[in-house]
Amino acid sequence: MKALAKKLPGIVLAGIIAVPAWLIGSAVPVIGSPVLGILFGMILAFWRRPDIFNDGISFTSKKLLQYSIILLGFSMNLFSVFRAGAQTLALMAFTLTAAFVTAYLAGKWLKLDGNTKTLIGVGTAICGGSAIAATAPVIKADDEEVAHAISTIFLFNVIAAFLFPLLGHVFRMSDVNFGLWAGTAVNDTSSVIAAGYTYSAAAGDLAVIVKLTRTLMIVPVTLVLAVHTSRKTASGGDRAYSLRKIFPWFVLGFLATSVVSTFVPLPPAIYSGLSAAGRFAIVMAMAAIGLNTHVVKLVKSGGKPILLGFVCWVVLAAASLAVQYLILKV
Repeated sequence: MKALAKKLPGIVLAGIIAVPAWLIGSAVPVIGSPVLGILFGMILAFWRRPDIFNDGISFTSKKLLQYSIILLGFSMNLFSVFRAGAQTLALMAFTLTAAFVTAYLAGKWLKLDGNTKTLIGVGTAICGGSAIAATAPVIKADDEEVAHAISTIFLFNVIAAFLFPLLGHVFRMSDVNFGLWAGTAVNDTSSVIAAGYTYSAAAGDLAVIVKLTRTLMIVPVTLVLAVHTSRKTASGGDRAYSLRKIFPWFVLGFLATSVVSTFVPLPPAIYSGLSAAGRFAIVMAMAAIGLNTHVVKLVKSGGKPILLGFVCWVVLAAASLAVQYLILKV
């Protein structure tokens, strides 16, 4: 109780910031509540706050962030993943590989630090802010690195929501082609929904299923990153890895809640409430990250992450189309 009392002021502050971000983001989903949460937090970071808030802000930006990913699993239905089919999984394997390789090579060329390029890579390849939230604690990314990645992903989410339907009509894409394209090449779920259903109801339905399948890639990707991070930080010749230390348990929790939501017949309102709690917790965590972010430093070094995000986004979109038309012949 004493430890909780010490953290409570910072947790409450993050919650207060998250409320308007949640309400505005719900009204304007193409922008998204997490982006507003981090923005409002960054504005308040100019305030020289008392030390009493620091423990709670640190807890919210790290531990609460992990718990929020577990709650997000309640929005998953594994049957939707099974229905996606082998073609969709093959498309995803190609596009994810293209995004990760591009993030690594372009990030190296731009001389970006490893964490920033990793976060932008997973945010582009998997599912925007949720993937960044899941990956950040695994690779021990600091708040400014998370802020760089979130702001970069947000920019291309907004562009994609408006640009993709227009390009789909220009290219005269079928509903299936566009649904697969939006589901694999648009970063965040809100933007996938906006782009897919703007094109057509059928394209939107398929895009959402593909996007949910893509979200499950959080599990293997974070496990691989956990092992890689552990090996990189191991001292000397010690290569005896403790499973407890390297395993991101919250990702296992995400998988467990996905299984529960798929196979346990509870009222839909319960699952939607739990997943909404997870999304709100992410907004709180983003607000806490914003509170620990130095805006001036972020702006000064913001050009390279945005350029990396653009390159990854273009390669991902092009790879999705190339695989569809040249390999899978959908």
